[in-house]
Amino acid sequence: MLLKNKTAIITGGTRGIGRALVEKFVKEGCKVAFTYKSNKKISDELGKKTRSRAVGYKVDVRDMESTRKFVRKVKKDFGHIDILVNNAGVIRDKPLMMMEKEDWDEVLDTNLTGAFNCTRICLLDFIKRKSGNIINIASLTGVKGVPGQANYCASKAGLIGFTKALAREGGPHNIRVNAISPGFTDSDMTKGIKGMGKKRILEETPLRRFGSVEEVSELALFLVSDKASFITGQNIIIDGGLSA
Repeated sequence: MLLKNKTAIITGGTRGIGRALVEKFVKEGCKVAFTYKSNKKISDELGKKTRSRAVGYKVDVRDMESTRKFVRKVKKDFGHIDILVNNAGVIRDKPLMMMEKEDWDEVLDTNLTGAFNCTRICLLDFIKRKSGNIINIASLTGVKGVPGQANYCASKAGLIGFTKALAREGGPHNIRVNAISPGFTDSDMTKGIKGMGKKRILEETPLRRFGSVEEVSELALFLVSDKASFITGQNIIIDGGLSA
């Protein structure tokens, strides 16, 4: 097992990519603390499915103090933290001329500030232990703009820049930091893409299909494992060739 005796925090762990990450890491021997915003039922179901090797915590990652208490509780419950995956994210799609400040703030506060909060709090422990692994779940939209997603694109582009800067800061302390940028992936966020819109995307994607959350979780597993011990500061795009 690639993650035996490791402990990971995964934000946004009850659905989509986050849930796939939780299940994949547990399968590889990792104990996982994952966050959820409101769906306790799914959180409890995931805990049972993993035989309590994954535990859900209700956390608002936008709030620094709430996040601080969460990390403190995880350390108390699990003893240490080896891996942080900043996955929590929201979308509020609108053309910029119709976008309210609340739409902008919610996306940036969750997707980017939330990652800052979690990382800032975990980083000191990583530095003290001279070991740590951080994965930021970004997006192809952080590299390639999408109309109607100015807020989401900005948050994900910011996350990629955050990754590169932090990799340089963390490297001397044996802390690796990488980003994963999925393209169109079968998940809750893309289930509304249908008809001609989906047909056009598939025609532009060389592999002619959407990715799966399992494929993203496999990439994340590789990046946090010792097999990727010389990889840091990278934004790895997993999009079926759409950006080629």
